[in-house]
Amino acid sequence: MTDTSFHTLPDGRRIACRFHAGKGPALVFLPGYMSDMAGGKAQAVFDRAVTQGRACLLLDYSGCGESGGLFADGTLSRWKEEVLALVSAHCPGQVILVGSSMGGWLMLLAGLELGDRLAGLVGIAAAPDFTDWGYEPGQKAELAAGRPIYEDNPYGPEPTPTHPAFWADGQANRLLGSQIALDCPVRLLQGQQDPDVPWQTALRLAEALRSADVQVHLIKDGDHRLSREQDIALLLRTIESLAG
Repeated sequence: MTDTSFHTLPDGRRIACRFHAGKGPALVFLPGYMSDMAGGKAQAVFDRAVTQGRACLLLDYSGCGESGGLFADGTLSRWKEEVLALVSAHCPGQVILVGSSMGGWLMLLAGLELGDRLAGLVGIAAAPDFTDWGYEPGQKAELAAGRPIYEDNPYGPEPTPTHPAFWADGQANRLLGSQIALDCPVRLLQGQQDPDVPWQTALRLAEALRSADVQVHLIKDGDHRLSREQDIALLLRTIESLAG
């Protein structure tokens, strides 16, 4: 078991992470919205990496998990900065980014910054542009007016908040309307019974990516989390097929 450590950014943000040194390319797991590195998929990826002697990095975005800060201050741009800072600190060579839900949007944004260091992407119910397609017009109006909104949370007892700064930053970072200039291999896992991310989003993303090496795996009975035993087994096989 690798203990949690903390990386401090120049502005004082303390980002919790777990890193296992090993062969590359390093795996970097990016959790979803309001999730953290203690989740089942992140732990499964880390444990398999340790078993295989592969480098692997887990992290909690600021305001999430064990990291400092307020969730209300979180934005995609802020969290991307944290991802890139930790990748720079721990992973000097090539990396494969594995992004779950919102983490799938974040992996695209971070990947565009990594250039030749990006060896591959694996999206799990990747949700690029969800600030655009994931909200009703009335909710968008509230957010645009600077007021947070709260929605029922099927995954926990507390309602899920969306804060105006996150929404505005998401709208400024939309990707699906034009070509996404990434050329690495990309694998997208998507459940067709996902109530949060329409499965057609995976096809839209595949079409938008410049890479010719893009595969979409649709799981007909799969939900949003894709955390069943068979789903995690598929995830691990998919990562290993890219990592070599």
